[in-house]
Amino acid sequence: MVGSFRDLSVWQNAMQLVERIYDRSERFPRSEVYGLTSQMRRAAISIPSNIAEGKAVGGQCYPRHLKIALGSKSELETQIELARRLKLLNEGEAQQLLDETAVVGRQLATLLKSLPRY
Repeated sequence: MVGSFRDLSVWQNAMQLVERIYDRSERFPRSEVYGLTSQMRRAAISIPSNIAEGKAVGGQCYPRHLKIALGSKSELETQIELARRLKLLNEGEAQQLLDETAVVGRQLATLLKSLPRY
């Protein structure tokens, strides 16, 4: 039974993704600290944050927050692809991050579909 957002596997996986994004982006050039590094970190953080906020508020806000998390997931995928194209991430790193992001996206979509319609 899910009592808290912390019990949701999607939140747990999203938190791991944030950690991985921080780890990988730590090696980006300093010139990217206010650019792609910041953008990727904010998009990644937005995913578990919106899951948590939506779960806490509940009601009609929950699906809306899950949709925002899905939007942030898509932003992050775009930023990972850009980092790959700019050679800030190698192919293996980028693919691993994209795979993890896809898992979170599928979990979010499944959770969203399981909610009652308001």
